[in-house]
Amino acid sequence: MTDSVGIVKTEYAEFDIELQLESGRLLGPITLAYETYGRLDPAKSNAVLVCHAWTGDAHAAGRHTAEDRKPGWWDDMIGPGKVLDTERYFVICSNVIGSCKGSTGPTSVNPRTEKPYNLSFPVIMVRDMVRAQKLLIDHLGLDSLLCVIGGSMGAMQALEWGIHYPQMVRSIIPIAGTGRTSPMAIALNALARQAIFNDPMWKKGNYKTEHPPSDGLALARAVGHISFLSDASMHLKFGRRFSARDGMFDFFGQFEVERYLEYNGGSFVERFDTNSFLYLAKALDLYDVAWNFDGLEDALSHLRCPSLWFAFSSDWLYTPDQPEQIVKTLQALGKPASYHLVQSDYGHDSFLVEPEKFTHLIVEFLDRLQ
Repeated sequence: MTDSVGIVKTEYAEFDIELQLESGRLLGPITLAYETYGRLDPAKSNAVLVCHAWTGDAHAAGRHTAEDRKPGWWDDMIGPGKVLDTERYFVICSNVIGSCKGSTGPTSVNPRTEKPYNLSFPVIMVRDMVRAQKLLIDHLGLDSLLCVIGGSMGAMQALEWGIHYPQMVRSIIPIAGTGRTSPMAIALNALARQAIFNDPMWKKGNYKTEHPPSDGLALARAVGHISFLSDASMHLKFGRRFSARDGMFDFFGQFEVERYLEYNGGSFVERFDTNSFLYLAKALDLYDVAWNFDGLEDALSHLRCPSLWFAFSSDWLYTPDQPEQIVKTLQALGKPASYHLVQSDYGHDSFLVEPEKFTHLIVEFLDRLQ
């Protein structure tokens, strides 16, 4: 029987340290927002770390109050009898540094100035996010992780965990990820950035919280959201239908797909900070698993644990050939890596829209580990 984890609470771990980042700069003190579901077994051997995507947060399952309309972003996956069965696993989800969802980021107060960091916040990389998560895992008293799993930016984190903490991680499951951000993905983020930079309310990052650069961020989100979809999914969801409220020959009349992007962008502005969006986009652009290694093979040679990879046929943001290159390299190195190309019309978002197409493989994989 499947069920919810019920009412959950976001916790906050404080670290009075200075973390050295890949840029060479120091960041500290650090706060990490996190949630846990299920119970740790006596041997501390059943912990699973869930890593979120670009604008995600630590709230992966359950509800914060009984009145919440929406559960956590991966509630379909986490809970009693679900893929990440909380009767078997102790599941952890941490918000990344650089975010605005409880962990230290551009909206946090800089202790040196007692003002928000804004653009004085240092540029971070995915590897820095993982180093900060390691602080949390140590704080929780864990010596090992049964699995690190995540989609999109979460897949990048899972791979970094496996490479940089091979003594701790017993398996990784990267979903809809890549080992290196492509020029096309960087170009799309560049358009998103320009949309924000050109909004006069941005004020070089020094906008007031109550007056954010809403138009720029909404447009930036729309650009990003297009990359999460696919031509097939847009045909399925919108087709060429014209908005019922507009006349076809009204110059400002819109197709349904335009109205959807407008609504999606507008609602995003209400829940996410602009500078955090920019910093996390920069981290995505900079991602290269071979950074500071002597190439891809050298980086992947540090991965010791089994890995299970998923790509999606219509994903044009992180196309299937990108994880396929990593899996081929791992297999050539004699590493235990398996790969599944999932047929789906829902683009990059397929892993959230059609999880039933691949989650049974995750269950089998984790069963074999235990």
